[in-house]
Amino acid sequence: MADPAIRKRKTGKSSPSQKNEHLFTDSKRGKDGTTIKTVLAAVLVSAGVLLYMNYDTARSFVRTRLGKQSPGWDFEATRGGAVDFSADLPKRDAVVAAFKHAWLAYERDAMGDDEYHPIRKAGSNLTQAGGIGYTVVDSIDSMLLMGLEEEHARARKWVAEKMTFERDGNFNTFEVLLFTTIRVLGGLLSAYHLSGDHMYAERAQDLADRILPVFNTPTGLPLSMVNLKKREGIPDKDNHGLVSTAEVSTLQLEFKYLAMLADDDEYWRKAEKVMQVIKDARIATGLASIFLNPDDGKFAISPIRLGSRGDSYYEYLLKQYLQTNLTEPVYRDMYDDAMDAIHTHLMKTSEAEGLTYTAEILPERDQQGKIIWRVIPKQDHLVCFFGGSLMLGAVSTGTVGGTVSVPPRAEELTAQGKRDWLSGTELVRTCMATHNTATGLSPEIVHFRMAGDGIESKHDWYIKGARPGYAPYDARYILRPETVESLFIAFRLTGDPQYRAWGWDIFQAIEKHCRVESGGYASVLNVDELPVKYEDKMETFLMSETLKYLYLLFSDESVLPLNKYVFNTEAHPFPVFYPSLRTGFS
Repeated sequence: MADPAIRKRKTGKSSPSQKNEHLFTDSKRGKDGTTIKTVLAAVLVSAGVLLYMNYDTARSFVRTRLGKQSPGWDFEATRGGAVDFSADLPKRDAVVAAFKHAWLAYERDAMGDDEYHPIRKAGSNLTQAGGIGYTVVDSIDSMLLMGLEEEHARARKWVAEKMTFERDGNFNTFEVLLFTTIRVLGGLLSAYHLSGDHMYAERAQDLADRILPVFNTPTGLPLSMVNLKKREGIPDKDNHGLVSTAEVSTLQLEFKYLAMLADDDEYWRKAEKVMQVIKDARIATGLASIFLNPDDGKFAISPIRLGSRGDSYYEYLLKQYLQTNLTEPVYRDMYDDAMDAIHTHLMKTSEAEGLTYTAEILPERDQQGKIIWRVIPKQDHLVCFFGGSLMLGAVSTGTVGGTVSVPPRAEELTAQGKRDWLSGTELVRTCMATHNTATGLSPEIVHFRMAGDGIESKHDWYIKGARPGYAPYDARYILRPETVESLFIAFRLTGDPQYRAWGWDIFQAIEKHCRVESGGYASVLNVDELPVKYEDKMETFLMSETLKYLYLLFSDESVLPLNKYVFNTEAHPFPVFYPSLRTGFS
């Protein structure tokens, strides 16, 4: 496959010029004939330039004087510092031990089942037709990375001899429960890459061929459900036939990598067509609502958020650009457009502590029946991927030249790059702030206080509806990985030991409050209540994402370097490659 020439990278959008306002009306002149107005204007312009050039220092000063949280990053303070990426072996090995504690319990009690319940020591499947081994496949590349050869050998044997997709049940293509593509297809593809074992590639292609019928819609947007045995796409009746934006736009890394491996353009074209439809459906704000109509390809009037059903859309805009080594500028353009929109409409700062977060926008009808949009200061834990993603985007799409230092210097980034870097670091700090609970674990959903809302809380954030003796859904921790994902990326891009320290705090909290002594880990119903109460479920992403990202956080930088790998949204690594196909739209 001939490598196409790399297209020249853009340098980002320049800041718009500021118009000089007539702030003064005094027309008195100095001795040299210069008007005071002119002198003052010159001083103000000079001050404005100085402020722009020293934006980070000025913001830090203002926030310190106001008693607010200091910014998450100071370019000057980090300039020229030593960067140490050597592995922290004791902490890395502790993560491996935790993985074995989870895997061996699952293997003992539920091998081959989709999910594991560590308290009752049993497994379950996600359809009545039987499972396809979600937990097994989701965990294999972690075993390969961690050098767990015996565990991998047994898992491989199960995939080769017992795994079957001949299940006459409705499997969800992406969202809600099953995550067939990102967990199973992604897991098989990454297992093939890390092991070179063609059995994994053959299984991946078999699964992809069974999924392909979901794309047979008038627009090419895939349906939400698939019957793997019958190879039929099935509409989601619960959502009136609509498809979620995240589910249709989070197939691309997997199908494009498979297209490259199999030298089959069909996988590529199916995935790419989805992105063309979404680009053509762009709404005025540049944001994406969480539902699309697969019949006409238009966005439905539905909530706008970076949380559930929206998150991975924004994540994969950047990752599609990275996967093919920056050769598809259409995804960079879509990413830049989306990041501008997020900063304009969703990025908010809390009142007292200055915490950066992303809000949601909900459609409502007024008394006349017209649609109005209401901003809600709510952020899912799912959004905590976004801090690291913004930092990665800043050093990929927001650079002045071709490369940046580690950590980056202010002069190496465009105005957009600096904006995204600072927003990313502050979002990471906010996500860590939400771990300030009785358990040290972050809740599933937090709301932020707003001026005049009457909410009493010791923080700027709170768990809505939580009270002694009652734990709403928002209060639980289900072993999610998003914060540690951002910590891993942030550490690789900066070398700042603070990110490792935060990751270790989270790991210790998981060990203390989620570990089941007989084996496995359980979800916590209320992160702010001691002693904890459990939900008897160990999500598959504990082993595929949470523990993998923690392992990588404490490994040295040679393990899956960010300039050579892109991670799908289930943390399965794919290599960066040059595509043999050119993007079919712009």
